[in-house]
Amino acid sequence: MADVMVMKEIETTASFLGIDFVQLDLNSIYLPPGQDFGIPSDDEEGDKNLNKDLELYGSGFSNIIIVDNLPEIDAKTKKEKLEDVIHRIYSQIGVIKENGLCMPEAELAKERTNGYKLDKRHIFVVNMFDDFDTFMKVPEQWAPPEFKPYTPGENLQQWLTDEKARDQFVIRAGSDTEVLWNDAMQPKAEPVYKRAFWTESFVQWSPLGTYLATLHRQGAAVWGGASTFNRLMRYAHPQVKLIDFSPGEKYLVTYSSHEPSNPCGANMVVINIFDVRTGKVMRGFKGSADDFDIGATGGVKGVSWPVFRWAGDKEDKYFARIGKNIISVYETETFSLIDKKSLKVENVVDFSWSPTDPIFALFVPELGDHPARVSLMQIPSKDELRQKNLFSVSECKMYWQSNGDYLAVKVDRYTKTKKSTCTGFELFRIRERGIPIEVFELENKNDKIIAFAWEPKGHRFAIIHGDNPRPDISFYSMRSVNNTHKVKKLTTLKGKQANTLFWSPAGRFIILAGLKRFNGQLEFYDVDELETMATAEHFMATDIEWDPTGRYVGTAVTSVHEMENGFNIWSFNGKLRYRILKDPFFQLSWRPRPPSVLSPEKEEEIAKNLKKYSMKYKVEDQDDSMLLSEQDRDKRRMLKDEWDKWVNEWKHLHEVEKLERLELRDGEASDEEEYEAKEVEVEEILDVSEEVLSFEE
Repeated sequence: MADVMVMKEIETTASFLGIDFVQLDLNSIYLPPGQDFGIPSDDEEGDKNLNKDLELYGSGFSNIIIVDNLPEIDAKTKKEKLEDVIHRIYSQIGVIKENGLCMPEAELAKERTNGYKLDKRHIFVVNMFDDFDTFMKVPEQWAPPEFKPYTPGENLQQWLTDEKARDQFVIRAGSDTEVLWNDAMQPKAEPVYKRAFWTESFVQWSPLGTYLATLHRQGAAVWGGASTFNRLMRYAHPQVKLIDFSPGEKYLVTYSSHEPSNPCGANMVVINIFDVRTGKVMRGFKGSADDFDIGATGGVKGVSWPVFRWAGDKEDKYFARIGKNIISVYETETFSLIDKKSLKVENVVDFSWSPTDPIFALFVPELGDHPARVSLMQIPSKDELRQKNLFSVSECKMYWQSNGDYLAVKVDRYTKTKKSTCTGFELFRIRERGIPIEVFELENKNDKIIAFAWEPKGHRFAIIHGDNPRPDISFYSMRSVNNTHKVKKLTTLKGKQANTLFWSPAGRFIILAGLKRFNGQLEFYDVDELETMATAEHFMATDIEWDPTGRYVGTAVTSVHEMENGFNIWSFNGKLRYRILKDPFFQLSWRPRPPSVLSPEKEEEIAKNLKKYSMKYKVEDQDDSMLLSEQDRDKRRMLKDEWDKWVNEWKHLHEVEKLERLELRDGEASDEEEYEAKEVEVEEILDVSEEVLSFEE
């Protein structure tokens, strides 16, 4: 009955306005513009009443669109043909279900199909049904708009002004998500904000730490602030599974996949790119899992995420994805392909952007008589800056240094027998003239490469290599000696319980970590001095993450293990600051910091004169230490006062009950009884043995 009433009102209004429209069943899902992603709004009671009314009358008008300017038709066959065309157009936004068209968001349908050219004479004009109601209520007499005073928003960078220069991190444990201050002077983290059921899967900081993103059935949301964490924007994308921010935080990419109606078909993938501040969809992509090279499952496990990769220049100008024999590069001014066409690269299988420049490296394996190659491409010109041909390649991986100064290409090559492989590196010096390339191999060419990692903001790299249960770890420098462009070996550490490398974001310090089969072995190493600062263990650790300053590091045991769930916070030199057990524990993530506003010269000057600058902070640390000591003494004094109070209360009670005890004992003053202690000796035979002795005469 409710559906009939709704459609009659639509027909009446459309007839009044002289509109030809197509009827679409959009009532299977209702998502009003103010839907709250499962989070109570500021006017929670009002929302509850609204939802009750909507449930009573079926669906509201917010999920209804009116498509105008369709062709005029007469015959039934033509009508069916037109309906089929409309179905195909709107099925690209929703999923066709039995008895209608299921739209995930009517606003999205309007945005994507308004202006759609069916042919030269018929261009869709799409409006929300609620818009007509709004237009009809426009008064005939103009009235000046109501003046609203400007209310400044919260400073989203306020957390960076913390007097103690502390860092924040977020954790997920059980149903709770909590943001905490890391205060090394305290035996535990200081709470900032806590919320139950804040997300339905995971949380993610934006690259500069401005936003915290949460995921929900209806889409994603971002939150911000120093301590309030107000909701700043929502992004409608039903069943969103993955998200990714652009490096400069201007855009948010969301991903979802849906099972196909045809059992033999591939999963349908939807990827949207939102403007972070406005929530507007800047570009949407939809297709099968095969179209995005995601794999047969189309689920999270089958995704090579992110599908779209951003140029790392922080200006968010370019993003790209790889396809069959192409790399599609888009620019964000119009969100269209550069030069309106993709870059054709036959047989390309991988590419990787520089972290700082609009340059990407691509890898093409061998094909017939053509050798494999690694090429550097400049965007937007698409000029090839450098190319290196490779032969007998089994596998290739690319590693950029954080400043974009160097690119390491790890190449696994087949031996002459084709039964085994050996590994070498092609090292590109990006900033030097002509981009020279150095071929680098380990002393033992047959050593298996377990891990490789560049020093952030530095010139060194580390490699874990070897086939032994305890592999070796070697450190090298890219610093040229007399412009020879030759890698310099620094040292090799023999037989280490490590299989992963974690450099400090500030460089110099590194954690040689033994995860999985090594059960959480940790070695804190100083690469400047080439010495171990400390060794430790976090049993069954699954995750390790440095804070953005490189002063502290968190290690965690997540719910992949049934025991010891929780996290530890360590100083850079391996001193355990505190340990928190939480079961089950899911996630620990430090809040990123934006790049320093200091010039490299100023940072170098501060490093040289660190003692002078550190005196101020040493005094502050001493004051904090004294304050903590005083707080500790106050705490002990309070505990002693509580104990004395408790003893005095019991003494008073004992005195009050003295007469009662006297009556119970028939006048005997038991409190004054004298006792005499006597010592009694008791002899006890433990063993008896007989032995015959013989005496010689």
